Amino acid sequence: MNSDTQYEDSVSAMVLENIKNKLLHAFRTSAEPRTSAETASHPIGKSFQVNEELRRAKIDGAITWLRSELLEMRSQDRQLAQTLLGLNKEIQRLRRENGSLLLEADGSEQHL
Repeated sequence: MNSDTQYEDSVSAMVLENIKNKLLHAFRTSAEPRTSAETASHPIGKSFQVNEELRRAKIDGAITWLRSELLEMRSQDRQLAQTLLGLNKEIQRLRRENGSLLLEADGSEQHL
């Protein structure tokens, strides 16, 4: 793994962590979580905790999905770059061959 890839990985991780924090903040309600004593006496508090955990699980799932999509996009980007580099190399080779054929043809015409 080269330094560019490591840099991209760390930047991607930071971006995803930032998105996760923003999502967590957005899904938090204005009500503060209740203490365990309040939760035991109030089923609404327990419901809040369950809902909060479900939200967090959904957010974590979304972040995991985003991470896998970004990794897939990076892989496709690398494959495309390799394909384009290979095509460019082939084009350059064909130009050289075509140029040398033209030079040979010009040389043979001059001898006639």
